[in-house]
Amino acid sequence: MDKQQETIKKLETYVPTSGYVVLGFALIIFSGIFAGTHGWISVMDFDTLCGKFGTMKDASKATFAGMGGSGAKDGFLFALGLLPSVMLAMGIIEVVEQYGGLKAAQKLLSPILRPLLGIPGITGIALVSSLQSTDAGAGMTRVLYDTGEITEKEKLIFSAFQFTAGGTITNYLSSGSALFGFLTVPMSIPLVVLFVMKIFGANTMRLYVKRFCKEE
Repeated sequence: MDKQQETIKKLETYVPTSGYVVLGFALIIFSGIFAGTHGWISVMDFDTLCGKFGTMKDASKATFAGMGGSGAKDGFLFALGLLPSVMLAMGIIEVVEQYGGLKAAQKLLSPILRPLLGIPGITGIALVSSLQSTDAGAGMTRVLYDTGEITEKEKLIFSAFQFTAGGTITNYLSSGSALFGFLTVPMSIPLVVLFVMKIFGANTMRLYVKRFCKEE
């Protein structure tokens, strides 16, 4: 019986080579490393795969939602604009899981994420994607929680990490680029500060849930 249980445990924790390969591709796609590249290599970027909506009126000022909207109708179009990135992220995560990529992430990243943030390594792909797309990160986190891969406490900690400076890399390189000319320090320093504060925010939530939240 013990030998049978040991065999079952090995099968549950076994990670095929394809899992590591798919994990690598997923991390590259969600990391934004190939953002702004041209040619076939650009398909390795999540934002490129998401594409963009057509524009109306002045192309530099309006999206498919138009300009000057308000109320429920404007909110509906905003929500509609979130669907493509979330659906694409869900599709990618399903493929990654099918080939054992999530198990590979759990095995490789748990020794780092568990002591640093108190969350399992299986959240690694969602963490990387949240640095580029808040929608994708939130969607993946929901799937991990619904499938029982992370607990309620881990979800709270992970959400705190994502909420602090959400979409860090994308927003820093787009919105923040307007301030680069005024920086008196290297461009990497503010980015490092953002990451430090994300970790600080997650650990603040970690202390809170440990102190005040009941065990599940």
